Amino acid sequence: MIPYGKQSINQNDIDAVVNVLKSDWLTTGPAVEKFESDLQQFTGGVPVVSVSSGTAALHCAYFAAGIGPGDEVITPPLTFIATQATAVFCGAKIVFCDVQSDTGNIDPNLIEDKITSRTKAVVAVDYAGHPADLDEIRNICNKHKLIFIEDASHALGSKYKDKYVGSIADITTFSFFPTKNITTGEGGAIACKDPQMLQKARRFSRQGLIRDKDEFRIKTEGPWHQEVHELGLNYRLPDILAALGSSQLNRLSLFQDKREEIFEFYSAEFKNDSRIITPTKKNTVEPFWHLYPLRVPANQRLSIYLSLKASNINAQVNYFPVYKQPVFSSEANDTDFPNALSYYQCELSLPMFTELSKSELKNITEVVINSLN
Repeated sequence: MIPYGKQSINQNDIDAVVNVLKSDWLTTGPAVEKFESDLQQFTGGVPVVSVSSGTAALHCAYFAAGIGPGDEVITPPLTFIATQATAVFCGAKIVFCDVQSDTGNIDPNLIEDKITSRTKAVVAVDYAGHPADLDEIRNICNKHKLIFIEDASHALGSKYKDKYVGSIADITTFSFFPTKNITTGEGGAIACKDPQMLQKARRFSRQGLIRDKDEFRIKTEGPWHQEVHELGLNYRLPDILAALGSSQLNRLSLFQDKREEIFEFYSAEFKNDSRIITPTKKNTVEPFWHLYPLRVPANQRLSIYLSLKASNINAQVNYFPVYKQPVFSSEANDTDFPNALSYYQCELSLPMFTELSKSELKNITEVVINSLN
């Protein structure tokens, strides 16, 4: 069976984890500090906080941004529901904004119509690893004094106008799930240029604990004392997983090159078939492809999916528009988001991971083409 996504683990990764298991630190130790330092090479030098998942990273980001009850957060609907759920848990109302028909990313031309006096933040999701139109969104946020949050769960290592994703938005979040660009098993991170906002994210991810005596409000306790001024949660990334992450980062450029080769192979195989729409790649970006989002005729997607499955090939669909989820479906309808709906109805994510062989890729493309009417 060919999965649609899969981690790449080598002996160096295994050794890195074993070394931590033999050490005195299993969590919140030197491997975490090293991983956070290593990650800065791929955020344009912007400091990061590592956490236990991409969802945790989003929750920390919204908390650090001060999102709370009564605030509105503008997001695209073509994303995993964690983008919205974590904002809702902070008390926000989600305002959906349609996506571009070519990239699946939030359409900057539609954002300002969604802004009200209650809008606090705009979220861009770098769908499939292709960065959103970050300068345009940055300008809108500056104009309206909004916080710009980038959900880059798909896009670690991607560049926008020669700048690493993570260096443009106010807050950027990443995911290190096994199918992502690198993996820590489970894990995520927040990149943020504002030191106060970054500190707020870090403390939230460490249960709100303060150990700096200069910040204590209670001065009568002994050297064991620690305080909580704002409640947080345990979103710590263990040293075991951080060590895996640092090891994986050593191969990040190799992973990107391999995924680019797969992207180019698929696109070349499908380019002359008018029934298929291959992913857009704008000349302003250098994507790190997390997905290969092929678009096929909507009325044939299920049959193509089943044909692939019958050939022991797993495809996926990314994503069922979040506004259609029952938890949101009473607040929006299809006519408001024609591009997101159309994109979803045609989208089929083909296998995309570094260990795919040329023969497997050829097999995948042949099954797709032969399944088309």
